[in-house]
Amino acid sequence: MKLLPAAAPGRDVPVLPDADQAREWAEQELSRPAYQAAEPTLLERFWQWVGDFFAELLNGIAGFDPTIGVVLLAVGAAAVLAAALFLVRPRLNARRRRDVFDSAETRVAVDHRRLAGEAAARGEWDTAVAERLRAVIRSAEERVLLEPRSGRTAAEAGSSLAATFPAAADEIIWLARRFDEIRYGHLPATFSDAERAADLDVLLERLSPSTSPLSNETLSNETLAVPR
Repeated sequence: MKLLPAAAPGRDVPVLPDADQAREWAEQELSRPAYQAAEPTLLERFWQWVGDFFAELLNGIAGFDPTIGVVLLAVGAAAVLAAALFLVRPRLNARRRRDVFDSAETRVAVDHRRLAGEAAARGEWDTAVAERLRAVIRSAEERVLLEPRSGRTAAEAGSSLAATFPAAADEIIWLARRFDEIRYGHLPATFSDAERAADLDVLLERLSPSTSPLSNETLSNETLAVPR
């Protein structure tokens, strides 16, 4: 049986937790307020997986040498923490939504369309989709369908425009959601996304609003202000 190599002189000996310590570390990490803000269903599923993981791990190392067992537990604890970061943090990032227009320079709709087309030609699908949503919103402002203002998020603009153009509501909500997923959820866009966003832009230019747009935006903002 091979022995674990001794720690090199001058180096700290790594701290290897026992089963209780490893689980405690995982609980401490996931009890942070940021994780509690994520969707409860995700955390419940994750805790179920953690419980099953440690149960199987402890059963599997029952016959191992104690030293090897401790090392396996340490590896397991690290895997749990890595899984927590991978599963939860993208959702947390998606909640930190900011203004759709993050540039100090104010561009007209045609400029955003040009940037979207150039990005698509380079295969930069994330930028193509983002600029296309900006073109849609700026165009709506130029048509006096949305009131120009800073701080508007993709979700707010999407909700207002969906009420203004009910025939294209599903596509508008989709584009606003994809914008947030791309920028804050780290879910890359595809060629299909860019093409779909461009088609929506063309469609909205041809559609006439079916309701009073500015009143829709006021109602949408009041709805979004309700705590969730």
